[in-house]
Amino acid sequence: MLVSDFVGRTLANLGVGHAFGVVGSGNFEVTNALRAAGVPYLAARHEAGAATMADAYARMSDTVAVLTTHQGCGLTNALTGITEAAKSRTPLIALTADTAGSAVRSNFRVDQDALASAVGAVPERIHSAATVLDDTLRAYRTAANERRTVVLNLPLDVAAMPVPDELAAATARHLPTARPIRPAGEAVEELAGLLNRSARPVFVAGRGARHAGSELRELAQRCGALLATSAVANGLFTGDPFGIGISGGFATPLAAELISRADVIVGWGCTLNMWTMRHGTLIGRDALVAQVDVEDAALGANRPIDLGVLGDVGETARELSAYLPAAVPGYRSDSVRERIAAEGHWTDVAFDDLSTPDRIDPRLLTRELDELLPAQRVVAVDSGNFMGYPSGYLAVPDEFGFCFTQAFQSIGLGLFTAVGAALARPDRLAVAAVGDGGFLMSIAELETVVRIGLPMLIVVYNDQAYGAEIHHFGADTDLGAVTFPDTDIAAIARGYGAAGATVRTVADLAAVRDWRSAGPTGPLVIDAKIANDGGSWWLAEAFRGH
Repeated sequence: MLVSDFVGRTLANLGVGHAFGVVGSGNFEVTNALRAAGVPYLAARHEAGAATMADAYARMSDTVAVLTTHQGCGLTNALTGITEAAKSRTPLIALTADTAGSAVRSNFRVDQDALASAVGAVPERIHSAATVLDDTLRAYRTAANERRTVVLNLPLDVAAMPVPDELAAATARHLPTARPIRPAGEAVEELAGLLNRSARPVFVAGRGARHAGSELRELAQRCGALLATSAVANGLFTGDPFGIGISGGFATPLAAELISRADVIVGWGCTLNMWTMRHGTLIGRDALVAQVDVEDAALGANRPIDLGVLGDVGETARELSAYLPAAVPGYRSDSVRERIAAEGHWTDVAFDDLSTPDRIDPRLLTRELDELLPAQRVVAVDSGNFMGYPSGYLAVPDEFGFCFTQAFQSIGLGLFTAVGAALARPDRLAVAAVGDGGFLMSIAELETVVRIGLPMLIVVYNDQAYGAEIHHFGADTDLGAVTFPDTDIAAIARGYGAAGATVRTVADLAAVRDWRSAGPTGPLVIDAKIANDGGSWWLAEAFRGH
């Protein structure tokens, strides 16, 4: 058995969920080893797409995913997706070939360890045939237990070495399960004191709380807290009568009002960054702020806090229950519950329709789609001026219904994200919400969607521009570099083998209804010609201070 075969078999035995990649000569053998060991594999058309597909799959499946690339250019092509995953603390192994140590003049030679470190990933390496098991276990353990993105370099000369006989028959040794970090008793008691004295507590749950929705719901009921999330945790409290949705730029007017009136705000696995707190404007002048996180560096990282608790969100919530009395009303009055029921979703908020005979208001478009599509959906959103519409108007069933690859704020990742999310959640309709710029940037992967027969709805919010720049820099500036002729995206989609439809009015959405009724076996691309919204409010928030 060669090292490349052993690495693939070991990762399979450890339980990686899915692999994505583009195969070249350098990663051909190890990719086939993964496949032979039973790891599902998807051949993407570009490494950037493969990287973000793997990222999304890991997020939506709660398993470690694998990206596999050729040495040098294969890795650099994937770097934006790896950066997004690293910034998002996604448990992902980027298994990349590397040049042999002696190949100092190879065209493919770059410092791959330095590349990984530069974008926040953890560089690891298969050092030799004798250490291949330990090296692979170390990489997997870092990804799984520390929730890190690991770039695992496999040099070509090492990959071709025979594994020692005593290792060749080995299976992956048992890895100890990482135990959740228990908070210090004094810190729990101090946080309980804040909550016991609070009349209007609000919980804001982030990425680090996605595993603890039930514990936070129970705790919130005991102390009378309202429940909000950051964008990446959208859906965690779906269906709770005191859930107020996303905090920050995507917040409904009601959510923003209720959060700003809170006297205690607790960030659970959430760093309360400038997006989630609207640069701090959602924190009332006299409000006390606490954070619970497994990383000390996260506590107070983005704004002053009154209390930091180092510990796992679920463990902390459970231990807090012992310090709290029986349920108190807190912020949970009948009037607040009634307002949430009536005004708590963007589809409940009235707006002046900007539609014209040949352009549809993006709010109207997305509200209608919310009614047309099944409740069991997984929504992936690209970056751009349009992004708040699908984030706010498309309801999702739970925290596995929304995939938001926005930590690096790169456009062009939305379609890739939707593919990974769709494979992780095959029981749900995948919806990719993208801008025309981001879609055309990533369109090579439309062939992938068609090839594997994904029944995905791809909604292109087409304003014939890079809308964020249009609205940020304004009409008094030369905008020739960011505006484009109208493109028939539906026709392009049909050329790839997808179904395509142009939407200018609500009546045109009959194409979505017909597609669903027919039992789709492939994607439908909607070229939605959207009306000018004058610049979204979340965009204005995003550009504050820039």
